[in-house]
Amino acid sequence: MRIAVIACDIFKEEVEALVEGDEDVVHLEFLEFGLHIEPERLRDAVVEKANAVADKVDAIMLGYCYCQSLMGVLKDIKAPAEMVHTDDCIGVFLTPSGYADERRKCAGTWYNSPGWTNLGIEGSIKELRLDTVADEIDPLDLLRMMFQSYSRCLFIDTGVGDLDNLKVKSQEFADIMGLEHEETVGGYGLLADALQRTKDLVKSRDS
Repeated sequence: MRIAVIACDIFKEEVEALVEGDEDVVHLEFLEFGLHIEPERLRDAVVEKANAVADKVDAIMLGYCYCQSLMGVLKDIKAPAEMVHTDDCIGVFLTPSGYADERRKCAGTWYNSPGWTNLGIEGSIKELRLDTVADEIDPLDLLRMMFQSYSRCLFIDTGVGDLDNLKVKSQEFADIMGLEHEETVGGYGLLADALQRTKDLVKSRDS
C-alpha cells in the first residue's frame, strides 16, 4: 500500500508524529499555512500537489479541513482520497464538540496549537500579510487592532513538541497581545481517523 499525505503546515508536528514509522506512507508534503487567506489559491494548490503524485500512489490523505474553500475538493483529485471532515484545524485539535464548548466559554478566544504557537507574533503578522503594509505603519499595531475583540489565548497541548517551550511561547504571545492565558489538552485523533479512512479506500478496492 502506498499512501501520500499532503497537509497544511499548521499540522506539521501532529502529522509527523502520526506517520512516524508507517511504511504505508511513501510521500509526505506540507503546504504553507498562508494559503488560507486566498481560498481559490489554496484549493488550486491542494489539487495541484495531490494530482502531481496521484499516479504514484494508491490513495491520498489530505491533512486539511474544509477551510471554507475545500468542500468537495476530493472529486478533483485523480486518485482515491480522504480528508478531515470538520470545518477548521481547531476542531481537529479539540474535536468539534470540544471546540464548541470553548467558544461558549469565551467567544473571543485565540487558539494556540503547537503550530500556531510556533508562528508567534512574527508568524501571525506574516500569515495575515500585515508585513506588506506601508513602512510608516507598525504591523504589530495593526495586529493589536485586529485582536481588539479577543480576550483569551488558549494553548492546546496536542501531545507533540517541546511542551515547556511551547507554553512559554504561548504565554509570551498572550502577554504581548494583552490576553488572558489558559491551557487545555487536545489531540489529533481526527487526523488519525482520516489516515485510516484513506487506507480503507485501498483495502476496499483490493478486496
